[in-house]
Amino acid sequence: MALDSEVDASLLSREDAAPVHEENALGRSPFLLTSDHFGRLIPAALGDLGLPVSELTRHIAWDIGIAAVASALSKHLDAHLIAQRYSRLVIDCNRPPAAPGSIPRISEATVIPGNEGLSRDAAEARRRQIFDPYHHRIREVIDARLAEKLPTVLVSLHSFTPVYAGIARPWHIGTLYHRDTRLPPLLLKMLRAEADLVVGDNEPYAVSDETDYTIPVHGEARGLMNSGIEIRQDLITDPSGQTEWAERLARVLAEIETTLRPQGFFSA
Repeated sequence: MALDSEVDASLLSREDAAPVHEENALGRSPFLLTSDHFGRLIPAALGDLGLPVSELTRHIAWDIGIAAVASALSKHLDAHLIAQRYSRLVIDCNRPPAAPGSIPRISEATVIPGNEGLSRDAAEARRRQIFDPYHHRIREVIDARLAEKLPTVLVSLHSFTPVYAGIARPWHIGTLYHRDTRLPPLLLKMLRAEADLVVGDNEPYAVSDETDYTIPVHGEARGLMNSGIEIRQDLITDPSGQTEWAERLARVLAEIETTLRPQGFFSA
């Protein structure tokens, strides 16, 4: 295994995938979808971060199931999806780079050997080559949409574990937000109208400037309607669950668009 402290500024080689994954870039939906923990790739230069495969396929490495849900939802809504291919164990693209969890040394009870003793240059290479291109692309797309006067609503897609620290989580889905008082209440209302769902209101997580990046920076700071969506992972581990939840979210978000459009929220 190559430790990160030994890696020079060229973290990503020509053989490594580009960090940004996009689908349906010409989609005309007002919803702009992002997925910060879509993938679990690790740059070849970092080897396996000192971890066995069993750890690299767990939720500590990525948001299990959300990639397929996000891709299908993008198609259903005709929405642009921007996603991050690299594992959050390399750098978490939904954490401010200065936050303690940006490059985790421990995730839950798992020590990440390849993240210990990082030099400043090594940490900077991860930010510059993985974190920055992803958020630059989101910013670029929002700029272009606003210049074209396209209505833009940011929806950040995630998944969460059914049990954390030994405590079962009852929610099937949760909405995450901070300052936006427009989209989250409507999303909560419509999700709670689904008779079979237990819906979390800022559960199992809440958005904050200290712990989150995508919503505060690209949603709130830009004045966009926004919400995070968290789906419990055991509901979307297989294709049938992924299809079901993509279709459900597509229906709910389409209803929201229908509700808000006459009120002028989506006016050009």
